[in-house]
Amino acid sequence: MKALMISKDSLLHAEIAAQGSARLPAVQLVASRQGLRDATDRILPEPPDLVIFDASGVEPGEWGMVERLARLYPEARFMLLAREAHQDLLIRAMRTGIREVLQLPLVHRAFHEAIDRIEIESGVTRMRDGKVFAFISCKGGSGATFIAANFGYALGALAEKKVLLIDLHGQFGDATLYVSDQKPTMTLSDICAQIGRMDGAFLESCLVHVTPNFGVLAGADDPAHVVDMKPEHMDTILRVARKHYDYVLLDMGRQIDALSLRALDSADAIYPVLQLALPDIRDGRRLLDIFRSLGYPAERTRLIVNRYEKGGKLRLSDLEHALGAEVMHTMPNDYASATDSVNQGIPVLQLSRGSAVARSLADLVELVTARRVTETKGLFDRLFGRSDAGQKPERITS
Repeated sequence: MKALMISKDSLLHAEIAAQGSARLPAVQLVASRQGLRDATDRILPEPPDLVIFDASGVEPGEWGMVERLARLYPEARFMLLAREAHQDLLIRAMRTGIREVLQLPLVHRAFHEAIDRIEIESGVTRMRDGKVFAFISCKGGSGATFIAANFGYALGALAEKKVLLIDLHGQFGDATLYVSDQKPTMTLSDICAQIGRMDGAFLESCLVHVTPNFGVLAGADDPAHVVDMKPEHMDTILRVARKHYDYVLLDMGRQIDALSLRALDSADAIYPVLQLALPDIRDGRRLLDIFRSLGYPAERTRLIVNRYEKGGKLRLSDLEHALGAEVMHTMPNDYASATDSVNQGIPVLQLSRGSAVARSLADLVELVTARRVTETKGLFDRLFGRSDAGQKPERITS
């Protein structure tokens, strides 16, 4: 979004520029003017999307120039900044068609919320009603983090969705390492410590951006900071995240505590991940018993069996009978492709798109988004670039 700034205050100009550049997409100050007369005399050759007007010290007789400016840029949105937002000023702003009036000194959160509204009204962005999916390991080493991280990448790459992955491991979270070599500058605990700043722009600025539409909020890197993360913080984060992302994925780890319970309470679906082995089945049954005791509906729990191989001594029907739940999806035992992906920190779809695990991820995206391969080219065909991509990994749906 391109903006014109009208102000004599160079510090305010720098502040607005810094806040605007931190957004995704950025608000770019393409021009500045010292006052209303300067703005009306020197018209921009390309109309701005936004006019930010500092009304401090403006005389009542100058409001006619504001109306003229609005006629010069009829498609632009206007934001008015003022030291004192008194009633007369508000009435004049309303008559001129200015809907966003912010008081100085600038409150950054209020500024970003106003920009969010302007972007939605102008069609630059849209307010989403994102789904929250929680991935949780039934047993350590089940592969929930690998699946959550790579599924997030797949949703962004194949379904063109805006996706956020939040690493909720209580300590030493490493979800970022599965899909990126970038070092996080902010973590979940850092955000909780500044929860008063929480809005869409602040959340976006704290992520490791794997792709333009897939970001990861890293887990706490210091166990000492975990105690400062409160359940109500998770409510705030997820409320904002739902508005700005199509899918919010939670990598839960294995812990069940106040923070993770609040996250699970908010989830639209819970994906327990386990392998077809007796220890996993035993722990999986305990986990599902916990979910039942919490009153979670059975249809919210969707089992994923990782590293599945046909022909083993244990069958999927044995697992379903033991757990009293159906398996929604199986991920194949493609050890080489998965290990290469983890070791290099590159999503498996990007590193080995023809692998069995990549095909299974594409199939899972289709299942979750309800977009079938019979549609134009299909997600599966878009990934592999052909219609005869081969046998898909087994999938069992309810």
